[in-house]
Amino acid sequence: MFNFTATPPLALYIHIPWCVRKCPYCDFNSHEVRDNLPEDHYLEALLADLDQELPSVWGRTLDSLFIGGGTPSLFSASGINQLLSEVRARIPLRPGAEITLEANPGTVDQARFSGYREAGINRLSLGVQSFQDGLLTAIGRIHDGSEALAAIRAARRAGFENINLDLMFGLPAQTTAEALLDLRTAMDLQPTHLSWYELSIEPNTWFYRHPPPRPADDALWEMQVAGRSLLEAAGYSRYEISAYAQQGRQCRHNLNYWQFGDYLGIGAGAHAKISNAATQTIIRTTKVKHPRSYLEQAHSMERISSSTVLSVDDVTLEFAINSLRLDSGFTKAAFTAATSLPFATIESRVESAIANEWLIKDKGFIKTTEKGQRYLNELLQQWLPESSPHAETR
Repeated sequence: MFNFTATPPLALYIHIPWCVRKCPYCDFNSHEVRDNLPEDHYLEALLADLDQELPSVWGRTLDSLFIGGGTPSLFSASGINQLLSEVRARIPLRPGAEITLEANPGTVDQARFSGYREAGINRLSLGVQSFQDGLLTAIGRIHDGSEALAAIRAARRAGFENINLDLMFGLPAQTTAEALLDLRTAMDLQPTHLSWYELSIEPNTWFYRHPPPRPADDALWEMQVAGRSLLEAAGYSRYEISAYAQQGRQCRHNLNYWQFGDYLGIGAGAHAKISNAATQTIIRTTKVKHPRSYLEQAHSMERISSSTVLSVDDVTLEFAINSLRLDSGFTKAAFTAATSLPFATIESRVESAIANEWLIKDKGFIKTTEKGQRYLNELLQQWLPESSPHAETR
């Protein structure tokens, strides 16, 4: 089984589940604000949740903190300041820790950005998706292109230097020229990071029940290839399937996920994965999803909707699902450091994937080929133990 002599790096994810309007493509745990936003009540619940999680991470330090949603920028700057202050009082953050807040361009202004900056947020992730009004309307966003541009400029004036922009391609009836125009507009603004990903149609969404017109597969591949060339020519190196960054500006919080680090998760529907050297276990938990239920149960064990002790097979598959998204792949030492397992645990699967041209070995790194990146789900099917019928990846 496992043999931890040290635990992996630790991050904290905080989920704020409300938004102004549910987007038709969104399958995240987000809920439209129907009445008054229960900010104070929810902050109290988050801290009660965190207090109960602390014994599992005594003595450890946070490398990053990420506030996601939903739309966290619906919360006031004073509320975010209170939250971060209370977190710091409970668990130490490493000096220079990355602290990210997701924001919707339709919910912020310069004063709010300045308040977030003063509270300790040092990285913003703005959900732009497109700068073109027709495409934004087609995917149900509440902002238009001019509001997106204004939000980015306001964030700069407020002192934010480390900014990610979320952009989608493969939008309803989108052309390659339109997709590349969005990228050029974004790059002109010089964000430090760009998340550029294909619109996917997920179950339990409006688009799943009412599919929009999508570009053909060949057109999607053309967008992806042309967009990557454009980004890399402008100094944005791809380090994960849908993540591009200027030199040294990779998202540390997401890298921790992809490198199979540990993370606490507090808030409605939040996930956690914690390694315990004392018990030689890795446990994954999920909090109750609905905000009302979470608010009612945050002070008790009822806040946990599921808890699973991971098996060796679980861990090797999850490690592959995450690390093979990275362009750099992983090393044998990184596998052992993250899982505590010897590389021999996965060696036969690696060799089989190399024989099938899904993986290569390159200067000590095991990484996906272009074929492996394009058909990652098929590659992960080969990673399953023989007793498992299928893999589900996102």
